[in-house]
Amino acid sequence: MAKFELKLPKMGESVAEATITSWLKEVGDTIELDEAVLEIATDKVDSEVPSEFEGVLVEKFFNVDDVVQVGEVLAIIETDGDVESTTNTATVVTEVDETEEQAAEQIEQTISIAKETVAPIVSNETRFYSPLVKNIAKAEGISQEDLDAIVGTGKDNRVTKADILNYIDNRGTIPVVNNVKTETPVAAKSETAKSKEAVKPVISSGEDEIIEMTRMGKLVAHHMQASIQTSAHVQSFIEADVTNVWNWRKKVKDGFMKREGENLTFTPIFMEAIAKALRDYPMMNISLQGDTIIKKKNINLGMAAALPDGNLIVPVIKNADQLNLVGMTKQVNDLANRARLNQLKPDDVQGGTYTVTNVGTFGSIMGTPIINQPQVGILALGAIRKVPAVIETPEGDFIGIRYKMFLSHSYDHRVVNGALGGMFVKAVSDYLEAWDINREI
Repeated sequence: MAKFELKLPKMGESVAEATITSWLKEVGDTIELDEAVLEIATDKVDSEVPSEFEGVLVEKFFNVDDVVQVGEVLAIIETDGDVESTTNTATVVTEVDETEEQAAEQIEQTISIAKETVAPIVSNETRFYSPLVKNIAKAEGISQEDLDAIVGTGKDNRVTKADILNYIDNRGTIPVVNNVKTETPVAAKSETAKSKEAVKPVISSGEDEIIEMTRMGKLVAHHMQASIQTSAHVQSFIEADVTNVWNWRKKVKDGFMKREGENLTFTPIFMEAIAKALRDYPMMNISLQGDTIIKKKNINLGMAAALPDGNLIVPVIKNADQLNLVGMTKQVNDLANRARLNQLKPDDVQGGTYTVTNVGTFGSIMGTPIINQPQVGILALGAIRKVPAVIETPEGDFIGIRYKMFLSHSYDHRVVNGALGGMFVKAVSDYLEAWDINREI
């Protein structure tokens, strides 16, 4: 008999941890080769962890909702015979004698009893604790009182992973939060009272349906609220005449499908124009960190896509300015299809520098989208409408039927002024209006 460690695999350069959302196998269950053992979730993507060995699940080290670091052992799988490990995601566990096993069990029981005596850590009105910090506090036997006393270096004085690990390494010497109460000014008290009065509990009747928010829904809600609190949102709107784009696509889409096996939608056309405009206005392709502006080298376009459950996710087209229209179309279609099938990988939603959302898909002619942090801009594409318009020619003006759409640009007024925000969206419009009706692909 041989035992193998099932570890949390590496899921991309920027992904360091994941939350266990469900166990698909229980202790004693038989596991086939490449069969999923558990489901995990990063910030936005849900994934499965398959087993690279056949055998029986004999031990689990984490529970649902636990936060696990990449490389940590999730479970032990016992197989028949001696199999040599050849991958990084599973390694052979040598058999230990009964004495060592009994000692280990006794230590685990002692730790378990100690954990049960510690009251669970909870967030309060003045301080939020992440699941990772709560798990570390629980594992190390840190009480609520001790955790509340740690000086937090994160946003809004939150306790970070580094803060709590530093506290553990230097117990008794770390300075604590000053808990001496100071008199609050009358004006501040008044505002606080008003704020508390404004947030009243919602009273439901017996006929109302109570729906628990999904994990994804909670993440999106928190992300949107944090963005509004972080960025000074302003908007610029422009109406673009996309008649040439409409007619050109209608002319080439069937041939494109036969040749490339891909459906040519309007989205890759718009993405190409936006990537060009970002190259023209690189100060739209930035992030703000404190008082420092980070000018991004790569143009990575986020593309908001709807999931089957109604939530939104933003897969990213990497180096979008370096793709031709064929490459852009294949990237757009691949990411959209995998988003609908819940098959996106963590790396697929990381590293975006600017985001595009197509509100026209739902019939909206314009919108005021919320910036996808830590970016500084997002462009909403409205529905394309056939409208009467004044057409200027050397021979005079006349009324004609044109295909038009609104482009709604939300940007962070802390670092993007109205001139830059307006010129950028105007550049996108100019690229679309100047589309070559005879363009070859």
